[in-house]
Amino acid sequence: MNAASTLLDAKSVEAGYGASQVLFGIDLKIGAGEVLALLGRNGMGKSTLLKVLTGTLAPMRGSVHFGGDAIGGHKPDAIARRGVAIVPEGRHVFPNLSVDEHLRAFARPRPGSAPRWTADALYALFPRLAERKANAGNQLSGGEQQMLAIARALSTHPRLLILDEATEGLAPVIREEIWHCIATLKAEGEAILVVDKYVQRLLPLADRHVILERGRVVWQGDSAALDADRSLWTRYLGV
Repeated sequence: MNAASTLLDAKSVEAGYGASQVLFGIDLKIGAGEVLALLGRNGMGKSTLLKVLTGTLAPMRGSVHFGGDAIGGHKPDAIARRGVAIVPEGRHVFPNLSVDEHLRAFARPRPGSAPRWTADALYALFPRLAERKANAGNQLSGGEQQMLAIARALSTHPRLLILDEATEGLAPVIREEIWHCIATLKAEGEAILVVDKYVQRLLPLADRHVILERGRVVWQGDSAALDADRSLWTRYLGV
């Protein structure tokens, strides 16, 4: 990946909570239009790294650049305005806002470009939401809330979309709809950082994979390499 195509560049990131250090020298790069899977068992530092990238946790040491600009330690709203959007684990939709109000309230076209993810485009991506556009957030199923959380993030026209356990706890048929959505976004050229435990489904979607173990990057490579070495699955992923 050359410097011109690098969208996110984290170098030697260390972070933690108080006296407890969680991340130790993390290097992570994501290119424009690339889908990167961040893998590892629970408690290995994935959530902490996402907090650093989105500004809810300042790094102790190291640097984070996005689009060539330093963002390490910046506030979440400042990082969001630069084009980083996260779909958090747990969805966090507003119970008293309708589907349509969610999408219109958060819509923020990117300066200098035509609106891409309009409400109509998002309803085409998620037909279930079009059927329920007048429903409040608390009137949606868990799967529909997840679709709404993704659509809400896309309505900000992000340069990087972060999906944190986007298929967790969903019925298999709904989970497949989410995978289909990610494939569509990849085909549209969206840059995506995805955290998920379903490695088999990530293989055809992700361009590269990074595995964390105890706050360190222990392996990275493409899908062909990860698929070929199933010992990695057993050693680091518990699959």
